[in-house]
Parts: sequence; structure tokens; C-alpha cells
Amino acid sequence: MLVRVDLNVPLRDGAVADDTRIRAALPTIALLRAAGARIALCSHLGRPQGRDAALSLAPVARRLAELVGTEIALAMDSVGDEVSRLVHALSPGQIVLLENVRFHPEEERNDPLFAKALAAPFELYVNDAFGAAHRAHASTEGVARILPAYAGLLLERELAVLGALLYRPARPFLAIVGGAKVSSKLAVLQALLERVDTIAIGGGMANTFLAATGHPIGRSLSEPDQMPAAERLLDAAERAAKAVLLPMDVVVAPSVDAAGALRAQVVAAGGVPADVAIVDIGPRTLELYAGAIAAAKTIFWNGPVGVFEISEFAQGTRAIARFLAAATARGATTVVGGGESVQAIQEAGLAAQMTHVSTGGGASLELIEGRTLPGVAAIPDL
Repeated sequence: MLVRVDLNVPLRDGAVADDTRIRAALPTIALLRAAGARIALCSHLGRPQGRDAALSLAPVARRLAELVGTEIALAMDSVGDEVSRLVHALSPGQIVLLENVRFHPEEERNDPLFAKALAAPFELYVNDAFGAAHRAHASTEGVARILPAYAGLLLERELAVLGALLYRPARPFLAIVGGAKVSSKLAVLQALLERVDTIAIGGGMANTFLAATGHPIGRSLSEPDQMPAAERLLDAAERAAKAVLLPMDVVVAPSVDAAGALRAQVVAAGGVPADVAIVDIGPRTLELYAGAIAAAKTIFWNGPVGVFEISEFAQGTRAIARFLAAATARGATTVVGGGESVQAIQEAGLAAQMTHVSTGGGASLELIEGRTLPGVAAIPDL
């Protein structure tokens, strides 16, 4: 059985630095092992340009073996005679991990011959890689057209939780959207506007909205070419009687680094000096967003509200994580997606206190936009 999982995890000094995605695959692996399946796991790691020893799945195999509690062999490739020999030698419940499927450029091209070679040793296919389901690649879409295809437990849960946000959210429904660029999230903002009651905007993308409403933003990151789109979204929100919350006050600094943090200060959103940059949301804004979170019954959060890479400028993002944990405790549905917002709740030890932490940043956004995910569409029963 070929099982596509998402083991695209960060590595540090030759070891797995964050095993969240590996742990997310464990329930499906355990279920299949209990049923006596012979399992070959398939995943990508990073964006290699051909074979790259630095992006081998060897560290992942070691960590996976520790978590599963059994020996896991790493194939030297994802296709070919050696893979066939390893797969056919497996006993019920045994696991082999195929080497990084992106070592072959045909994977991302969804090459039919490569998909056929990948599928060749197997009788069944399970996709449990939600984080890669928005890609029409050979291992996510091509193989599913060749073998009988099924969804894994993680993929099913992601679709159920995110689908509930789309079609039957408890209200009020709040979306908190951050990150650097409006351009990368404009489509999801437009889609959310049709579904939510309130959108709270933070991060670098908020600067473009502030500039579009006539606020000075100094030397802050922004996208001037997206200001008309920001204006249209604000106009659409007003017509639809939807609230869009923008920062009332902000943290500014002369440079976006640790040295700049020593001279950071809080100013009103309308009073940003010309020689500084906005690096985080301020305390009045946090109070505003906290009130919206407290009133909401459903909350979706994607993206940091400050320059999260600098610890001193991550205070707003960490506070949002705490507010969401409190909201979950009082009965709200909280869904977090996106690398840095997920990282924030993990670093704060709050991941278990959210209703759902999505493993797919891009996939979750595309699903909320209403786009078809190729890896999902290829599975007949979904």
C-alpha cells in the first residue's frame, strides 16, 4: 500500500527540528498497521533541484521510527527495482519510507510515466497529505488516477473541520488574517468576506490597508500596487455590513532587527513617523482584537500580526495565541493554519488548546477560497 504523507519538516543539524507533521501522520499509520497493511510512505522534503543529500528523508525516517516504535527502512529512491524489492519483502505491519519524491522533477510535473512507475509496486493508495493536496503532482494526483484511492484520517479531519468553516460555522465568525503581503492573500480575504462576520487584519499586509485609508506608514513594508484592491475590499465590506478591523495603534522601530527593538515605541496608527517601520500591533489594537475574539463562536487564524521572526516584535502574535486558547476553553471553535501562526501556538505550548491546527497553510487557504484541491478531487469517495 502506498501512503502519501506530508513529512516536509524543518531540519537542523541533521535532525528533525519540529516533528508536528510526522506526529500528524501517526493515526493513519497506526490504523493501517493494525489492519495488517504493508506500508510504503511517500513524501517530499523541501524544493530540491535533483538529488540533494541535504534534503534526504533519512532524518525523518529516524524520527518516525522513534515515534512508531519500530524499525523503518529508507529506500534509496521512490521508484525502481529496489523499491519493488523492499515493498514485496515487507511483512504485515512493516513500513518502508521512500526517498524524497521530489528528487525526480517529474513529480511536480505530474508526469504520467513517473506516476505509473510510482504506483507500480502497489495495489492501493492512501492520501493523508493535506499539506500537499493543493498540488497536482504525481504522488498526490497522478497515482490516485491509477490505483484505488482513499483518504487517510488526517485528510478526512482537515476537510471536515475546514468544510465546517465554509458551510456551517457557529456565529459570530471571526477571521484573523496576517502575514506580509496582501497580494498573496487577497483571494482568501475576498472569500472570507462572504462567509465571516468580522475580519481582523494584522502583519505587513495591514500596512497596505492603513496606507489605503490615508494613514502614514513611514518606512513600513507595504504593496502600493495593492492599495486599490484594499480599498475595494473595504468598500465591499461596508456594503455587506461586515466589520474589518485594522490596527488602531502600532509598535514602530527604526530598523526591523534586534537593534531596532531597543528603540521601539507605540504610536497611534495615524501618527507613524516617516523614519520608522511598523513591526507589530499595539496594546489598544490587541484590546480591540481580544474583544472580537471573546465575542466570536468560530475563529479562523492565518498569519502573524507582527514581524514574528524577531522575538521582540512577536508579542502581538503570541497574545493572539493566548486569546484563542481562552476562546477554545469557553467553547468557541478555533482553527489555526499557516506556518508562523502554527509556530506561535506551538512555541507557547497552546496547540493542544485549539480546536484544530491545520497541517496545510496553502491548502487550507485554497480550500477556504473555494478552489478545488487536486489531491482531494482525485479520490472518488470525497
